[in-house]
Amino acid sequence: MKVVFFGTPAFAVPSLDAVLAESEIAAVVTQPDRPRGRGLAVEPTPVAAAAHQYALDVWTPESLRDPAFVELLRALASDLFVVVAYGRFLPARLLAMPRLGGINLHPSLLPRYRGAAPIPRAIEAGDRETGVTVLHLSDEMDAGDLILQRAVPISPDDTTRTLEPRLAGDGARLLAEAVRLLDAGQAPRHPQDPALATFAPKLTREEALIRWSDAAVRIVNRVRAFDPWPVAHTLRDGEVLRVWRASALPRHGSADAGVPGTVLAVPDGPDAPLLVAAGDGAVGIHEVQPASGRRMSAAAYARGRPLSPGSVLGADTAIDPTLG
Repeated sequence: MKVVFFGTPAFAVPSLDAVLAESEIAAVVTQPDRPRGRGLAVEPTPVAAAAHQYALDVWTPESLRDPAFVELLRALASDLFVVVAYGRFLPARLLAMPRLGGINLHPSLLPRYRGAAPIPRAIEAGDRETGVTVLHLSDEMDAGDLILQRAVPISPDDTTRTLEPRLAGDGARLLAEAVRLLDAGQAPRHPQDPALATFAPKLTREEALIRWSDAAVRIVNRVRAFDPWPVAHTLRDGEVLRVWRASALPRHGSADAGVPGTVLAVPDGPDAPLLVAAGDGAVGIHEVQPASGRRMSAAAYARGRPLSPGSVLGADTAIDPTLG
């Protein structure tokens, strides 16, 4: 089959590899080069970089409605569009071009977690399982008929950073299977039940500020979900303190004293956590990053910037605008 591949981030690169092994890729469409990293150097997307290594044609339209781009796409007379985390919604005019329409790889078990952030939202919710879905594209986001699905467990220590590459690999293998089925005319179509749909809105910086009045389990799930971005954080004396790793603990004995956000115990050893009261239970903070500092253990932080039991973290304040 002749395929046009639409994708942008590193998550889509294994899928590009898998589709290339199963078909002829006539062109790769990705987002335009943007300033990236601390130095804001203009760099190609991960998909563009991988496609260049394969000597594939790479197109970076600013708009999918650009008449020149539309005609280039039409002239390819492709059989199939494959979309993996491209970042834009394909208009119906484009989806009508390929002989077999378009398919999409989505990192959830649809119809759960339609939308922009299915991986962190599943972790935030405390789910023990997610998955990958290959579906037919339709005129509604993530609502097309299902082709194949595969479940993937979420471990208690998983973060978005650790779970995403696993889903990318499993999704790429499932996508290759779907392409083979489409080529053979054997791909199933299972309509989604809209009554079961849930949604996964994109993450925001504002929601990464820890609310210590939340239950400890919820706080910890958000710490996991917001790694690597936007990173859960609290405030200490008005300064941002990022929290990279934490665990939920019961409160008992003297630990029952103190409002949410109160430091209950400071680390008494190199691997000991900083214990903070939550609305229900307590949070053991294991790894932090102070403003303008590096990531470090909570014990190392407490040695360099001493805390005492009874100190209170957090405040009802807006997020620091300097956070990236």
